[in-house]
Amino acid sequence: MGIAHGIRTLGVLGAGQMGTGIALVSALRAKVPVLLHDRSSEQVRKGLGLVDKLLEKDVGKGRLTSEDAKDARDRITVVDGVEGMKDVDMVVEAVSENLALKQTIFSEFVQKLRPDAILATNTSSISVTKIAAAAVPQRVSPSSEEGKRSAGRVVGLHFFNPVPVMKLVELISALQTTPQTLDRARSFAIACGKEVTTSKDVPGFVSNALLMPFINEAIMHLEKGIATREDIDTTLKLGMNHPMGPLQLADFIGLDTCLAIQKTLYEGTGDSKYRPSVLLERMVDAGWLGKKNGKGFYDYN
Repeated sequence: MGIAHGIRTLGVLGAGQMGTGIALVSALRAKVPVLLHDRSSEQVRKGLGLVDKLLEKDVGKGRLTSEDAKDARDRITVVDGVEGMKDVDMVVEAVSENLALKQTIFSEFVQKLRPDAILATNTSSISVTKIAAAAVPQRVSPSSEEGKRSAGRVVGLHFFNPVPVMKLVELISALQTTPQTLDRARSFAIACGKEVTTSKDVPGFVSNALLMPFINEAIMHLEKGIATREDIDTTLKLGMNHPMGPLQLADFIGLDTCLAIQKTLYEGTGDSKYRPSVLLERMVDAGWLGKKNGKGFYDYN
């Protein structure tokens, strides 16, 4: 029998697709109250609209009762700032892939959240150890008992998009993460209905260290004119039984996210296999970010 996660209230920072997805599965499957914050009120409105749409769809298909859907929705509360999360047992940060931003957020967590709260990051590529180092109070040495205890509650909890559908969570231990933090985070992910795999804290972990070179190679094949986008994707779908081709998958992930992850991999390893293709960089320069804004390798309007 696994360790009890002990999460009575969860905080989620970021109301984009990932944040609202994490909030939904936590409220619906783990049945915990969720406090959601995003600095953009428009993003909160869009995120909660997506939650309502997904719950309505599940009710319509008979996967959920109206009462269960209402109970899940009622468990999600929007709060104004991290201050509104001061009593949570665990918080999940789900903002964009930017190390400096995440470090700023985790230093704020240390100041404003309970000293025993688990601090989880949904990063898909950034060093969890670097993020954990930002969770040590400035007045304290990282090697002191207080410093080790503070950083020890940071863990990587990488959900996959779309969170309500994808069954996997990748669990990453920072160098500082305590075994208890790791066990409780694993138990919480399982309570959300997920399968859990673990990875060492290396650039891209297992998932993106393998996926991003694959996507990048497909983009370079398109860039060189070796095959059309349709032929590249169809080859992988029908020849290798992938549910979608690499170019379509890149559109679904977000081309800006793919580029940010590849830059993190390239800078973190110095390995040329992670160097982003010129075409990917130019598409992001053009503002063609994939499905989320209507134009990527395919058109979605």
